[in-house]
Amino acid sequence: MEIITGVERRRRWSLEEKLRLVAECDAPGSSVTRVSRQHDISRALLWTWRRQFRQGELGDGTDRGFLAVTIPALPSGLALPDGGADAGLEIVLPDGLHLRVTARTDLDLVARVLTLLRR
Repeated sequence: MEIITGVERRRRWSLEEKLRLVAECDAPGSSVTRVSRQHDISRALLWTWRRQFRQGELGDGTDRGFLAVTIPALPSGLALPDGGADAGLEIVLPDGLHLRVTARTDLDLVARVLTLLRR
């Protein structure tokens, strides 16, 4: 006889645990079936995590989308060449989407657009 004393809950897997299990599945001589049996976890869930990892949907908790850059001010006496205000920058996202901005583009707007596109 089994006595259940509380509400059964689903296990919550941390990102670190998911990544460890995905890596374990990909280890030489291992398999999804073996890992699922060792950790009492559904094979379908492991396959889902592996797919998410390969598609970049299951990260390692670090944001690799942006890199901090410090741009020094122009020395006094120097100015942008003619047309400098219209100079542009093209941002190419991993999914192939291109975002073109000019020197006059509001940086807060660019940040908001990039945040929305990354969802």
